[in-house]
Amino acid sequence: MNSGGQGIYLWFLARELARMGHEIDIFVGPPYPDPMPFARVVELPNQQFWAKWVLNQTDELLPKDDPLQVLAPLNFYELAASRIGFLPEPFAFSVRAFRQLAQHLRAGQGFDIVHDVQCLGYGLLGIRALGLPVVTTVHHPLSVDRRASFIRDETLKDAVGTMKFYPIGMQAFVARRLDCVLTSSEMSARQIVQDFGVHPERLRNVRNGLDTELFSPDSDVEKSDSNLLCVGRSTDPNKGIRTLIHALARLPEHITLTLVDDKSPDNQVRQWAREVGVLERLRLTGRVESKELVRLYRKATAVVVPSRYEGFGLPAVEAMACGTPVVATRAGALTEVMDLTGGGVLAERDDPESIAAGVQTLIGNTETRTLMAKRGRERVVEMLSWPGVAAATAEVYGELVERSRRGRPTTTITSAKVGN
Repeated sequence: MNSGGQGIYLWFLARELARMGHEIDIFVGPPYPDPMPFARVVELPNQQFWAKWVLNQTDELLPKDDPLQVLAPLNFYELAASRIGFLPEPFAFSVRAFRQLAQHLRAGQGFDIVHDVQCLGYGLLGIRALGLPVVTTVHHPLSVDRRASFIRDETLKDAVGTMKFYPIGMQAFVARRLDCVLTSSEMSARQIVQDFGVHPERLRNVRNGLDTELFSPDSDVEKSDSNLLCVGRSTDPNKGIRTLIHALARLPEHITLTLVDDKSPDNQVRQWAREVGVLERLRLTGRVESKELVRLYRKATAVVVPSRYEGFGLPAVEAMACGTPVVATRAGALTEVMDLTGGGVLAERDDPESIAAGVQTLIGNTETRTLMAKRGRERVVEMLSWPGVAAATAEVYGELVERSRRGRPTTTITSAKVGN
């Protein structure tokens, strides 16, 4: 749960699959997930060289208990690649996962299918060569993040660093060769086809899930009538936080904004707010626990998602599940999500006037807010809760396992328990 959206996806999908009766082994590298008593978890450690370079922790590069560990081939590769600006972890993790899975097979354990969560390292092709069907989840292709990084870059050195950092060539190569690519929206599916060259027939939109038991309304929490909430990093241009600050300046002075983002003094959002005269109307929370995030969703008058791109738009769905209407931009999958749920209004991307008008629509009409909140909650529970997403995912598993058994002779690699 500590590794962002992918960690949350892994944890809840595994839990729901276990509830359905599936047996699950999870191979995971740092940062490790919260305890998962419903699965067998195998931790695959690495020396986290890339993080140590980025955080300037060079005195910790060599393992103190055994410095010669750095000479092991994968460790040395990660150290060298990190030093020259590449992100080595997807490839290195996929090789470690391949080795670990092969050891389990040699020990007599059977698997029916392997599900990768957006690693897309070359090691997956080794797993597939063992005779196992392999499916991956791509919420959006890494090329989207690279384009956002280019927007942030200020110098040629920055741009060269961006070009080196993202392993897009490897991920696209691997994605085209796996049995199926799962994604969470039709927009993401089109982006994967365009940027990774995956054939549309290999793609399946099973949507993304939400814990609708945690993210839920509470009538005991008093709603504010003038506080907006946004969950997003100002350092990510795709989140559109600067546009939202300009929209706030166009709204009446009694309307305030709570932003779940880094609250350090050097956060650039403070400067943006100061420039347009709304610094006193802005509150930064810093990182918050899940329960506090739910409380913020429940209390807000409306949640604003001003993104320039979203592969799904989890904050919008979380807000609607908590009974709070949403103002979202027509960006990426947000239009699709809002059309599906009907839990808010849409505004134009990169347009402060349009976002401010959307907020005014909700702020000025209690009846409209109440109607949209009710409808959004009902449709999120119906269409985007984890049991439904897990069932759709398991259906894909079944199709691939059946196809694999029809197309290959029986071996000791796949499970002998037909139907499991």
